[in-house]
Amino acid sequence: MLWIILGILVSYLIGSIPTAYVFGRLLKGIDIRNFGSGNVGATNAFRVLGRGPGITVLVLDILKGFVAVVFLGNVLVSKVTFMPQETLRLILGLSCISGHNWTIFLSFKGGKGIATTFGVLGGLSIKIASLKLILSLLILTWILIFVIVRIVSVASVLSGIALPVYTIIFKESNALILLSVLLCIFVILRHKSNLKRVFQGKEPRLTFKRSA
Repeated sequence: MLWIILGILVSYLIGSIPTAYVFGRLLKGIDIRNFGSGNVGATNAFRVLGRGPGITVLVLDILKGFVAVVFLGNVLVSKVTFMPQETLRLILGLSCISGHNWTIFLSFKGGKGIATTFGVLGGLSIKIASLKLILSLLILTWILIFVIVRIVSVASVLSGIALPVYTIIFKESNALILLSVLLCIFVILRHKSNLKRVFQGKEPRLTFKRSA
């Protein structure tokens, strides 16, 4: 049990690394929370810091979830023998996403968790073969919706809702279905302000103009 607690803490801390905040400080000497949407995530980094830093933050946030599920999971699998490997990795993934959403380094106010969630699902798909198809469908869903509306939050929320639907359709394990439901709830809760702006017609669309 001690190993599980330690794993949860380490995974949470990995997720808690506020990459957008760090890049804002390093590149422009600013607190990114005071600019753009105020969110500590890749989309706001893209808007405030530019395309290159935004893409870098996106990749690093994805890697956080991947590292927690794959590498940390590999370390703990041999030590936690009383729990199925899939369940252990699901717990680590959820802990990492929680760290990103509620980072201890910024008074428990973090990002939306979409990139880190994709990283977690990508890591899980290495160990759960059937998840590869679901992840592919999820990415296609996000891209299709974004191309149509050009609003990241709408694509993220609808993809989050699609996740548990896909896991049910493809008859995944109860543990994975439960995780997908929790992640869906996370996505909706983290995007409440965005959804309010969407309904008011005030949510900004993401453009791809070059930064100065």
